[in-house]
Amino acid sequence: MKIAVPKEIKTNENRVALVPAGAEALVASGHEVTIETGAGEGSGFSDADYTAVGARIAPDAASTWRSAELLLKVKEPIAAEWPHLRPDLVLFTYFHFAADEPLTRAHAQSGATCIAYETVELPSRELPLLTPMSEVAGRMAVQEGAKYLEKLYGGRGVLLGGVPGVPPAKVVILGGGVVGTNAAKMAAGMGAKVTILDLSLERLRYLSDVMPANVQLIHSNRHNILEQISTADLVIGGVLIPGAKAPKLIRRDDLKRMRPGAVIVDVAVDQGGCVETIKATTHENPTYVVDGVIHYGVANMPGGVPRTSTLALTNATYPYVMQLAGHGWKRALAASPALLKGLNMTGGKCTYRAVAESFGLEYHEPAQFVE
Repeated sequence: MKIAVPKEIKTNENRVALVPAGAEALVASGHEVTIETGAGEGSGFSDADYTAVGARIAPDAASTWRSAELLLKVKEPIAAEWPHLRPDLVLFTYFHFAADEPLTRAHAQSGATCIAYETVELPSRELPLLTPMSEVAGRMAVQEGAKYLEKLYGGRGVLLGGVPGVPPAKVVILGGGVVGTNAAKMAAGMGAKVTILDLSLERLRYLSDVMPANVQLIHSNRHNILEQISTADLVIGGVLIPGAKAPKLIRRDDLKRMRPGAVIVDVAVDQGGCVETIKATTHENPTYVVDGVIHYGVANMPGGVPRTSTLALTNATYPYVMQLAGHGWKRALAASPALLKGLNMTGGKCTYRAVAESFGLEYHEPAQFVE
């Protein structure tokens, strides 16, 4: 199969969808691998690293996309890349369609086959290709939140862990999933007072067994959310409904209850965010202020630590890439229920229910499109 990896062009996105070790294994299996020149540089991989293992270097994006039967990316194709879409192309990347109607309709109109990292789902309901980036984002959320609490950045001037004789900051985390768990580990490790809110009592019981004593666990409801954010220094949104828009748990009026200079880091921003006032920002301009509360809405947070993120992501995606390359997308999806759940669109048909419901599209069962 002809596999291609373009350079990511989203602002400050330095990850790459395939590392040289993965390219080497694909070439050894008889596949043709094309890498756009410079695609790996942001993650520390040179063109020479790829050519040394048998990959071909393409001089530009157009030739890279044109060479592909299977195109691997990290982030969704942005508008400048849409002209490269075509019906016989299979894309394997993060899409987050439900949060972006123009993106969804552009891919539907192209006829391309879109397999989304974020909706590949194991029988256990684990999202194996979302998990590594959620781990990174959860940890980064605390790191970034601690920075923007500094007075220099407009924050309350609070040290997350406090010092002897001075209480630590209070960190409130919405959602006890992968993002929330990793955020809590980091914040608790830095000495903060941490509160996690989650709907699942089963999850709260599990977290009760594994979290340190400075992590409080509270059932998530409207009353408890308002009570907790009113005394929070840092709020982290880690809510996820697979493939669908995140629910709005903090409304515009709720910000008036929060302390001036408090910080919100909404990791769910790539799914629309769980804070009504959140909007996607970039690593170049990551924050803005609404009603005295600092909002951090970078939609590709792991792109800020590309070496770690690329290695973590490709460790997870590589086995699925090998399945797609070795068997073709139809046979691969037919053989793998987890990978079949990743199919969001093919031939202009929407095959993921949450995306179809978001924009009033007709939903089609994905199984009818595979062998």
